[in-house]
Amino acid sequence: MSVEDAIMIAAVAVLSFGLTRALIPVLTRKALIDHPNERSSHVAPTPRGGGWAIVLPVLAIMIFKLMTDGWPNVSWTIIFGAVALAGVSWVDDMRSLSVRVRLLVQLAAVTAVIGMIPSAIVEQLPIVLTVLFMVGFILGWVWFINLYNFMDGIDGITGAQTIFVCGGIAAVHWASGSFATGDVALPLAVASATAGFLYWNWSPAKVFMGDIGSVFLGFIVGWLLIDLLIAGHWAAAIILPLYYLADASLTLARRVLRGDKFWQAHREHFYQRAHQAGLSHRNVVYRISLGNLFLVGIAIWSINGEPVTALISAIGVTGILLYELARRPVAS
Repeated sequence: MSVEDAIMIAAVAVLSFGLTRALIPVLTRKALIDHPNERSSHVAPTPRGGGWAIVLPVLAIMIFKLMTDGWPNVSWTIIFGAVALAGVSWVDDMRSLSVRVRLLVQLAAVTAVIGMIPSAIVEQLPIVLTVLFMVGFILGWVWFINLYNFMDGIDGITGAQTIFVCGGIAAVHWASGSFATGDVALPLAVASATAGFLYWNWSPAKVFMGDIGSVFLGFIVGWLLIDLLIAGHWAAAIILPLYYLADASLTLARRVLRGDKFWQAHREHFYQRAHQAGLSHRNVVYRISLGNLFLVGIAIWSINGEPVTALISAIGVTGILLYELARRPVAS
């Protein structure tokens, strides 16, 4: 990674920090406020839409690098997809859009990017398996975008998750000997922008990122994980986001089996149950961050010829974390 990239990554954090601070009174004046209700985990009215402070710096650095020396994992298709999702999500933040509209835009953006995957990845597969491979990528990525949105339910959780996952992606590339600037610099830029926002979103949050932030991050982080998989690190691509994948998927499965309207807002995620049982927002995020720290270490270990063993270990760590969140804490 060049010195120029390092300076830009640091500048992204500063820009995100300043933009978030500037957005808080603007969002308040626009009455874009999340008011507490029976399904929320906050107790004070809080402006939403602060995700603009993540979206704008990340898009700016991606466009700049694409127009100059370029990063191999950035393309106009990815940028246009991210812009489309940010725009639709912003409209949804201002006034609710139908699930159908949101899903159609997500499917279009994801399908366009998946179509860019090098043919060498799938050209040796039978046509049926190739189709299943591509459809699996598309549906998996759309689910990842939505679970990123579902999981953004307490102060700081998605910001912290993004920093660990993106930092882990950069670390795996670096540890594997891939020093291509985009492989390392792009995930670090996303983590940096998120860190600038996280200062204001840390408990007690002064602003929420809203759908514009969580959906945008779900799209970009999803692409970075697919890029990691294409590089041959399939186990690490599963391990790094494993907590979010497990919490969201298990909660959804439980609600479906129970016959609930699973698309409606609720407070049944493992992290929400921990908060309801007495843990503060900060202490929930601290526990999740500790689990993610272990997952980053296991992901790095997975590139040394033990991907299956590493994945089993990561599942064990995630299981322990989910159990810790689900049980009733003694004290916060």
